[in-house]
Amino acid sequence: MSAWGLFSSFLVFLLGAAISLSIRRRFNLSLSRCFTLYIWHSAFCLVYARYVISYGGDAANYYQFSLNGMPSFGLGTDAVVFFTYFLSTGFSLSFLGVSLVFNLFGFLGLLAFDGSLREATVDKSKSIRILATVLVFLPSVSYWSSGIGKDSLSFCAAGLALWAALDLRRRWLIVAFSILIMLLVRPHMAGILALALAGSFIFKTGVSLFQRFSLGILAFSAALLLVPLGLNYAGVEDGAGPAEIIEFVEKRQNYNQDGGGAVQISQMSLPVKMFTYLFRPTILEIRNLFSLAASVDNLILLLLVFAGSFALVKRSSHFVRSTHNRHFLWIYVFLSWILLSMTTANLGIALRQKWMFVPMLIFLLISVVGRPGKRITPSSRKLGQPNV
Repeated sequence: MSAWGLFSSFLVFLLGAAISLSIRRRFNLSLSRCFTLYIWHSAFCLVYARYVISYGGDAANYYQFSLNGMPSFGLGTDAVVFFTYFLSTGFSLSFLGVSLVFNLFGFLGLLAFDGSLREATVDKSKSIRILATVLVFLPSVSYWSSGIGKDSLSFCAAGLALWAALDLRRRWLIVAFSILIMLLVRPHMAGILALALAGSFIFKTGVSLFQRFSLGILAFSAALLLVPLGLNYAGVEDGAGPAEIIEFVEKRQNYNQDGGGAVQISQMSLPVKMFTYLFRPTILEIRNLFSLAASVDNLILLLLVFAGSFALVKRSSHFVRSTHNRHFLWIYVFLSWILLSMTTANLGIALRQKWMFVPMLIFLLISVVGRPGKRITPSSRKLGQPNV
C-alpha cells in the first residue's frame, strides 16, 4: 500500500469516527458506547479486508472492477461498483480506504440497531440489557456489514428502518431513506419494505381514517412500483404470473450448490427451510473456526426465538407500545424470512443476508422477554449515565 493509501485510510477512519460521534445522540447513545462500537466494528473491517486480500472475494472484485473505468449505473452489483469507482478513482482511496467507507454505512446500521434494542430494554432487568448488548456485539453482525459490498448497505437500511419504526410519525424520512438504500443494492427487499409499510397501516391503531387511507395509498403505490422492479432484478420477467414465479423459486433452490455451505432445500417443507435459513449451521455441524462462530451466534438467536415466542403467546398485548409500528416489522420479518428461505440454498449466503431482517426480529422478541418495570423513555436518561 502506498503512503497516500495508508494516510487516506487513516483520514477516512477519523472522519468516520467524527461522523459517528456527532450523530450518536440521535440514537440516545453515550460517547463511550458509541466509540466502543465504532472500534469494534472497524476492527472487523480490518479483518474482513485482510481475509479478502489473502483469499479473494466479492469485495476485491468490486474494487478491481472500479479501476477499469467509469462503470454504467445500475442496481445491485452495478450500484456497488459505481459507488466504489468514485471512491477509488475520484478520491484515489486504497482498498482499505474504500472498505472503511462501506464500514461507516454498516456502523450506521449498528448504531440504529443498538439504539433500538436499548429502547426496547430500557425498563428491563440487567440480565436482559446484557443480552441486548451481547446481540449487538455478535461477530457476524459486524463482520458481514464492515466490507465493500451490498451487505453493509443493506444492513444500514435494515437498521434505519427498524429505528424509524419506533416512531414512524416523526421518522418517516428515515424509513424512506432506508428504502432508497435498500433499493440500490437489493431491490426485491426494498419492495418488501414498502409492502410491509403499506400493510401496517391496515392494522395501525391511533391513526385517523384519513391518515391511514392517505399514508396507506402512498406506501401501497411505492410497493406497486418496487415489487415488480425487485422481481425483475431477481430474474423474473415482466408480466410473469404465479406459475412463472413458482418456477423461478424452484430454480433458485438449486442455485449456489458449490462450496461447503450448500444445502439441498428443494425437498424440504417450508418450516424446515425457514429453520435451515435462520439457525444453521448448528453446534452439531461445526467443522472449523468459522462454523463455530456462526453456530454460537445461531444458538443465541434460537434461544431468543424460543424465549420470545413463549412471552408473545403468554402476554403479548401487555408489551405493545402505541408509538412502535410493530405490524410493519412483523410483516417485513415474515415476508423476508419466507422469501429468502425458499430461494437460498447456501448457508454461507444465508449467514450474510439474514441480517437484512434479523435486527427487526431480535427487537420484536427481546422487547417482550422479561418482566417490564417502571416505564421510562430513553430521552429521560442522561446520556452520560452508564448502562449495559
